[in-house]
Amino acid sequence: MTTVRTRVAIVGAGPAGLVLSHLLAGAGIDSVILDSRSREEIESTIRAGILEQGTVELLDGVPGSRARTVGSRHDGIELRFSGEGHRIDFAALVGRAVWLYPQHEALRDLIAARLEGGQDIRFGARVHEAVGADSDTPAVVATTADGGELHVEADFVVGADGSHSVVRRAVCGSHGGYFREYPFAWFGILCEAPPSAHELIYSNSPDGFALISQRTPTVQRMYFQCDPEADATAPSDAEIWDTLQRRVPGHALAEGPIFQRDVLRFRSFVASRLTRGRMAIVGDAAHTVPPTGAKGMNLAVADVVLLADALESLLLRGDATGVEGFDVRALTRIWKAQHFSWWMTSMLHVAPDASAFDRLRQLGELESVVGSTAGSTYLAEAYTGWPL
Repeated sequence: MTTVRTRVAIVGAGPAGLVLSHLLAGAGIDSVILDSRSREEIESTIRAGILEQGTVELLDGVPGSRARTVGSRHDGIELRFSGEGHRIDFAALVGRAVWLYPQHEALRDLIAARLEGGQDIRFGARVHEAVGADSDTPAVVATTADGGELHVEADFVVGADGSHSVVRRAVCGSHGGYFREYPFAWFGILCEAPPSAHELIYSNSPDGFALISQRTPTVQRMYFQCDPEADATAPSDAEIWDTLQRRVPGHALAEGPIFQRDVLRFRSFVASRLTRGRMAIVGDAAHTVPPTGAKGMNLAVADVVLLADALESLLLRGDATGVEGFDVRALTRIWKAQHFSWWMTSMLHVAPDASAFDRLRQLGELESVVGSTAGSTYLAEAYTGWPL
């Protein structure tokens, strides 16, 4: 068994874990990151990414970040219903923007910057236990890529290890948290074609929802509402394009060869607690949201901004106030994001059991948003992100 000593042991080399190590390093606090995946697996797992303005401003401090140079700035989105498009102008309404920058690209930037900065990252280290939450010396036990046992002792342990978090079990015990599963999913595709629009289109149609997005100048990312049990391999390319075109009436889509397809289930989760003694959970370990509100990675970043400040006070000044208040502060934003994600989802998707009343009420809600400066401002404010 190999034993390593550090100030903060971070489980997970995703956005939450890497950003946390970056912020801690800036305060002079050393950390060790463990992740069961290889570096190649982390950097090649393609995931979408809409970054709030606050997230991009934080990434500006990461050496080599390409969020502004490679990412695409978007100053609005289009809400489309009843065959017409309605632009929500973020810049005019709240003076803020978002950036379309895939999450795996942000991870490449973060990993390169952290390794260049001397960060200890143990790729291929599978953590199977987190212990000592109520002591002053919590630890994690892992199996390394070569099969050895690794024991990391720390002053604090942070679980940034995703929705199947090992650290969450140590923090929450048997009461995991609050869970909701939605009665629909997204059928997603990547295709070789130029953008169908300069900004994202969120389209509500009688047949269901569709989202028209971009990835690069030559690759589009698109989604349409489907059954959670849908088989991603079943429909032909022609059937997929027919579905997408019907879901965005009045707007012609640029079609091209489809080279990736998948089905993304919709789930919401919030852990019953985020801290216990000298342990905390952040990011997907603490919460998941439907992708409709583009809150996933941004909420993880918001978590670690708060936690990094709390850990700096605890580990450098012996002040535990920030850690003790972390749950309340973080959960306030988490539940706001859950509400916004639920609101966007319920406003834009057609539920399987929707009645004529439900459908007309939904259209009335959309009219209320696009026809009201107050309604549009709320959407713009929440979508571009509340200040960190």
